[in-house]
Amino acid sequence: MKIGIVCYPTFGGSGVVATELGMALADKGHEVHFITYNQPVRLDYLSHKLHFHRVLVEEYPLFQYQPYELALSTKMVEVVKKYDLEVLHVHYAIPHAYAAYMAKQMLKEKGIYVKVVTTLHGTDITLVGSHPTYKTAVEFSINNSDVVTAVSNNLKETTNELFNINKKIQVVYNFIDIEKYSKAEDDECQRGALAQPNERILTHISNFRPVKRVEDVIKVFYEVQKEIPAKLLMIGEGPERKKAELLTKKLGIRNKVFFLGNSTEIDKILCYSDVFLLPSETESFGLAALEAMAAKNAVISTNTGGLPEVNLHGETGFLSNLGDVEDMAKNAISILKDDDILECFKLNAREFTKRFSLQNILPVYEDIYKSCYKSEV
Repeated sequence: MKIGIVCYPTFGGSGVVATELGMALADKGHEVHFITYNQPVRLDYLSHKLHFHRVLVEEYPLFQYQPYELALSTKMVEVVKKYDLEVLHVHYAIPHAYAAYMAKQMLKEKGIYVKVVTTLHGTDITLVGSHPTYKTAVEFSINNSDVVTAVSNNLKETTNELFNINKKIQVVYNFIDIEKYSKAEDDECQRGALAQPNERILTHISNFRPVKRVEDVIKVFYEVQKEIPAKLLMIGEGPERKKAELLTKKLGIRNKVFFLGNSTEIDKILCYSDVFLLPSETESFGLAALEAMAAKNAVISTNTGGLPEVNLHGETGFLSNLGDVEDMAKNAISILKDDDILECFKLNAREFTKRFSLQNILPVYEDIYKSCYKSEV
């Protein structure tokens, strides 16, 4: 099959999933074309089966904000025509689903038919898409997609609550390559480089936006380190990083917290870790938590959004109410204080991730594409 993938080329979950999906499809012999404004951060190779097409937006003084969606839809038309693509898989409703609809209509006028698969990832629905400025266009784009998927049952339900959707939304969970995390643990993990043998390591990975509540991460760790020798790894960049750094200094724990910035080697970092902290205001799925679980991390998270579908309370970690730092710290300490308890949670976490393995999810997307393949509208 010949598939175009449109995504944000960033460290966020939607971009990571789209990129990993495209590379996996290419490994299976499908021809995949990424269409976006930069090469996706996890796209670490190109080949005769894997291509990248940059969307260029011309600067023009008339526009205060350059019209990316117009350039994107034009590039989609160009790539579909040149490479005879049958399916466009767009990740994130804004502006990708809308741009795909426009591309589809332009192609249709030329007698070229392409199907559009739209995957909803979360903030495109919960924080942005439902805003009055965008709601009508997002609803239109979803309803005019040929297939719509959501990354969790919670996101599916939220979408149907916020919008008047006239088609079935199929839940296809995010996925991970479990073998990659096992290999990092076996071959490259040198825990002693970061912590003493008696110290536990906690980790947080995000884009450090307000919704991630990174100050709560610091507050939870502050309580944990009072009871248990520990270090904290903070992975990512974003607007809330400075506040988190200032809070570590205020609490006197700056020497125990490492801000490591963005990384494309998450599997190698997570192999050091024992517990993953995710106190987010909302998560449509929680890909970072799933990656941590694959690396044998217990998860301490909020019980919002799709997180209860990923983190099983009392088995792979614990769920707490939003903002309940005291409960999250208590739960983390209960796991970390005993080697046997910690190992049990770690093994449970790794085992549960198998249902989200690449090997299980990839065929689902292939079936979706096959239902679209060579079909006219």
